[in-house]
Amino acid sequence: MTTTPDTALAVETPADVVNADWLGLHGARVLVAGAGGIGGACALAYARAGASVAVVDRDQRALDAIGAELAAADARHELIRADLTEHGSGERVVAEVVEQLGGLDVLLHAVGINDRRPILEFTEDEWDHILRVNLSSVFGLAQAAGRRMVAQGFGRVLALSSVSGLLAHHSHGPYAASKGGINQLLRVMAREWAASGVTVNALAPGYIETPLTAGELAKPGKRADLESLVPAGRLGTPDELTGPALFLSSRHAGFITGHVMYIDGGRTLV
Repeated sequence: MTTTPDTALAVETPADVVNADWLGLHGARVLVAGAGGIGGACALAYARAGASVAVVDRDQRALDAIGAELAAADARHELIRADLTEHGSGERVVAEVVEQLGGLDVLLHAVGINDRRPILEFTEDEWDHILRVNLSSVFGLAQAAGRRMVAQGFGRVLALSSVSGLLAHHSHGPYAASKGGINQLLRVMAREWAASGVTVNALAPGYIETPLTAGELAKPGKRADLESLVPAGRLGTPDELTGPALFLSSRHAGFITGHVMYIDGGRTLV
């Protein structure tokens, strides 16, 4: 039996696997919300680290695509189709994951939408929709996961924030508000659950090439404009989020909680 401070991730494994499993994620039960883009990349990374992975999304095509990649990686996985904006969906999804995987050790929420318009152009219904997708779904899913993790005395909760939660980007009003809300919601969860062995952190990407940003990047001159704002001189890729996600989910991150990690090529420095 491997012995680590995080006994929920300790499993019986051959010595060569133990030596390779420096993250301590072999055998972990992981739920990823969001099958495409960053969520999909992280789901594959968790699987390659030896975790059992459940992926939830409302888009069946996205689920089928990530399911094929997980199957090709010979990963134990479950696919769940659900709309996380529906009341009670977080509890239902977490209950299904616990039943199918035998428990839950790690949650990564990577669901989000944006609508790039000035604040004066939004209706209240449009505001409500973005906040429900981006922020309320974090509350519902993380609360349900937190109940199990607090009870078992271990857990890792992660959610995607954004540099927009800190910077005042033009035409990002509802999106920026949702991401700032995620930051503070996770900080409160981190404080309330820390004594129970549960860490809660946010990953805040900068400008990343994903399906969410594809339309914007296709506009004439937009890519060059964004690259000029990044000290690294380029945009990021979904795979560059996987390392931080794995680390904050690992046995090495047990004393890191309430943190917003900016993964932005230096964008928040300028």
